[in-house]
Amino acid sequence: MKPRKVSQHVNQNEGLIFEKSSPGKKAYKLPPLDVPDVNPEKLLGEQAREDLGLMPEVSEIEIIRHFTRLSTWNYAIDLGMYPLGSCTMKYNARVNEFVARLEGLGNAHPYQPEKISQGALRIIKTLQECLCEITGMDTITLQPAAGAHGEFTGILLMRAYHESRGNPRKKLIIPDSAHGTNPATAAICGYEIVNLKSNAEGMVDASLLASVVDDSVAGMMLTNPSTIGVFEKEIHRIADVLHDKGALLYMDGANMNALVGKARPGDFGVDVMHLNLHKTFSTPHGGGGPGSGPVACKKILERFLPTPVLTTRTDGKLGFEYNRPQSIGRVRAFYGNFGMFVRALAYIFANGPDGLRQTTEDAVLNANYIRKKLEGIYDLPYKTGSMHEVVFSDRLQTQNGVRTGDIAKRLIDYGFHPYTTSFPLIVPGALMIEPTESESKEELDLFIDAMKSIAREVQDDPQLVVSAPHNTRVARMDETTAARKPILRWRPEQKAVAAPAVKPELVETR
Repeated sequence: MKPRKVSQHVNQNEGLIFEKSSPGKKAYKLPPLDVPDVNPEKLLGEQAREDLGLMPEVSEIEIIRHFTRLSTWNYAIDLGMYPLGSCTMKYNARVNEFVARLEGLGNAHPYQPEKISQGALRIIKTLQECLCEITGMDTITLQPAAGAHGEFTGILLMRAYHESRGNPRKKLIIPDSAHGTNPATAAICGYEIVNLKSNAEGMVDASLLASVVDDSVAGMMLTNPSTIGVFEKEIHRIADVLHDKGALLYMDGANMNALVGKARPGDFGVDVMHLNLHKTFSTPHGGGGPGSGPVACKKILERFLPTPVLTTRTDGKLGFEYNRPQSIGRVRAFYGNFGMFVRALAYIFANGPDGLRQTTEDAVLNANYIRKKLEGIYDLPYKTGSMHEVVFSDRLQTQNGVRTGDIAKRLIDYGFHPYTTSFPLIVPGALMIEPTESESKEELDLFIDAMKSIAREVQDDPQLVVSAPHNTRVARMDETTAARKPILRWRPEQKAVAAPAVKPELVETR
């Protein structure tokens, strides 16, 4: 497979200088003044300013072309596959967006009285019931704004539980296969971190776990399936080991895309977990919209849930309850990101039980299809069966001086977004690939062909891969400088810096 290019008219002078401004240019023309001319200082006092803060002076068409051009430089799920492992970048169905924009939902104000918000509250309650059924948990809060925020909330619930028993305990156990936010969350919540090494299969060793759990351990944060896409087959024993010592099991639910409709965490001993609505349940992800990280838990933690808690009043109406003496308190303004609730519920209703199960099966099938086709071409460090994602390593390619980051850059030339590089950390040089259920066999075959082609290039011409990408509008960036010294806004006092030349042949945005 060769990188696909398209010829596209590009003004070679455009983009050479990113900072555009010419004195006197305007993108607007105000009508003649039809009110008395008043000195701004009389109205604003010292707050009045004589200029617009040295903003760029450009014409309207320059503004339009600038932002339209930038939009064509972006990659999007509407253009092609996002193989980002662990991120679950699935397609966001348009019906979700349509429902979220219905006038009564899109214009609902968080301060409007409960008596005229019964429809919105019913959506929240119905979503809570659906998520509890899907996870096998007893109750849930939708307040947390994202996955890491859900972790924070869940661990605070665990801490409150232990404090209510007279001892908050000191430690949390976190496997080396966990998501990177897990140890950060544990530290923020005041816990010491006990790292647990995975066994040869990439799983938690229940016997090793038993040797480190004592009365000082509050619980364990477990990602299941783990970041290498492996299901913890000893999950019941892991839960028993913790519970026997009075500890709790927290599950990072970021990988629920491999379990929905097939297995319920509550059934295998999980006490508290978070979900990512912006991953598993198809709401916009990253720059596409805010996240949502509901936290579901068992009955023993219900009294500690964040306030307010949605309840059904004696008259049958829904409303929020604030008088919860043992609550950890509010963790989010209002009651979370309501638009995400609407989208998630629309997704659940559109699929139904059978459809949700099918999405899980398709996600796992797609990951294993990629694994089978690329196994042997790229090193597979763990032979354990894959779930929704597969993690290769660059061990075979490093023999020719090519690393995972180079392969990812070269993949851009083939019209695909890169996979997740160098994560999880237990796999040196990781290539972490998660196709999700969104992708067809045809799209997967294109991706597989691209990866095979890159592997051949590594053998025949490694410098071609190391210096990639070649067909993009700009060359490879200095990522270290970009991270440490980012230029985040236009500064008129700086001299304009020439950007990399725009190339006439551009990679196809598929």
